[in-house]
Amino acid sequence: MRYAHTVEAVRKAEGELMARLPDGTLMQRAARGLSAICARMLPRVYGSRVVLLVGSGDNGGDALYAGTILARRGAAVRAVLTGSRVHEAGLAALRAAGGRTIAVRGQEGGAPEGSAGAVGAPISEAAAEIAAADLIIDGLVGIGGRGGLREPHAAIAALASAAAAPVVAVDLPSGIDADTGTVDGTAVRADVTVTFGTHKAGLFIDPGAERAGVVEFVDIGLESELPAARVECPQTEDIARLLPAPGGDSDKYRRGVLAIAAGSARYRGAAVLTVGGALRGGIGMVRYAGQRDAVDEVLRSWPETVASVLDPLDPVNGLPNRVAAWVIGPGRGLYPAAMMELAWVLSKELPVLVDADALTLVGRNPEVVRERQAPTLLTPHTGELTRLLPGTDRADVEARRLEYATRAAEEYGCTVLLKGSTTIVAEPGRPAVVNPTGTPLLATAGSGDVLSGLIGSLLAGGLTPREAALCGAYLHGLAARVANNGAPVSASDLLEALPRAIQAVRRP
Repeated sequence: MRYAHTVEAVRKAEGELMARLPDGTLMQRAARGLSAICARMLPRVYGSRVVLLVGSGDNGGDALYAGTILARRGAAVRAVLTGSRVHEAGLAALRAAGGRTIAVRGQEGGAPEGSAGAVGAPISEAAAEIAAADLIIDGLVGIGGRGGLREPHAAIAALASAAAAPVVAVDLPSGIDADTGTVDGTAVRADVTVTFGTHKAGLFIDPGAERAGVVEFVDIGLESELPAARVECPQTEDIARLLPAPGGDSDKYRRGVLAIAAGSARYRGAAVLTVGGALRGGIGMVRYAGQRDAVDEVLRSWPETVASVLDPLDPVNGLPNRVAAWVIGPGRGLYPAAMMELAWVLSKELPVLVDADALTLVGRNPEVVRERQAPTLLTPHTGELTRLLPGTDRADVEARRLEYATRAAEEYGCTVLLKGSTTIVAEPGRPAVVNPTGTPLLATAGSGDVLSGLIGSLLAGGLTPREAALCGAYLHGLAARVANNGAPVSASDLLEALPRAIQAVRRP
């Protein structure tokens, strides 16, 4: 598991550790790790042109000391100084190692304090250095940056992002909010981000994650000082440890029985895909209930399903009992009968996954979930979350996914899986979970139905809603990646790829 902490927690931990160490120890540890990764990215260090983008904060100091190490190995290092001041010891070390500097004019037209430049160079000089670089190290703004980049940082960040040379970000790309991943205006687009001490949530969550590139972690000794994580990001071994596995005494009932209320005469495919996701997830038995047309389609695709045809005049008579968990909602419709069915399912003391149309019904009748004591998992995409949280804006949810997923979990008192560019699982009182296997390949009709069935099978197999959600999201994303070797996939392709994804997790 990878862990991410808030900026406040990181600052406190750094302060407590620095009080016990010689001055500058943490910065030197960070610089050594940063320089080692930068050296690996160059064909050879000697003779390479390395450009440092140096702001006023500690990230600028990290970049200067890393540049010093590279300069001592023969790199031609140029530091573009952009802040109102500069880390003086780091600057002196770089110059002593043969590095050179350019002080770029700020908003006031002056050079950074301590840069030994009275006026500062025009942005064109920095542009020329960046264009000629073999490697760019972004130390413009640290983890405390908020509210977007100001000039000249924004212009320098745009130049770096457009450059041909690879960009290495110090701790996180400049312009990204470390706690949320929010990007307000211009931000550096890095190929590699070298983060220190702990991960930052903004490296896991879009839009920040999309600009972070490959994230490399450098241990600087903070672990013993850090509190509980704000965000967790599971790895393959975490999923393998959680996945239910049949034993010698297993039978179909011990492996779990899942009830599914999905699909309708109009949306028969939703029923087929949801049932298929459950069966591919390793469930012992699926009990499906629906209209005659949907039942026929499910049995044609999945004859192992135990199916019941519901009476349209009595939507709850005939719903399955003696099950371990429920999935309800995909393609089910918004009719009064669907609300009666949802209320009946939620009245049972069983784990329930609520998706798609059923989420819209919950948004209209939130008390059916808020008053519930049994385990509940809501799986909205962005638009559905705005219906669960009236008054919210879709663009705001996309920009601050962690905040809104957490808010929905707290308001409804249950687990929430927010689908989208970054899938987030939130639960009151627990660190949020960010799924690392997400891919744009999943942006296809029916993929959410497969996910609901897959997670439902894990719920019925005994996992908690949080565990089932994080495992299901991980396997779902992995299935999309292995399905067609990176080519576009359909929801049906996901069903075929899920066994391979599970095998890849259990036997990495």
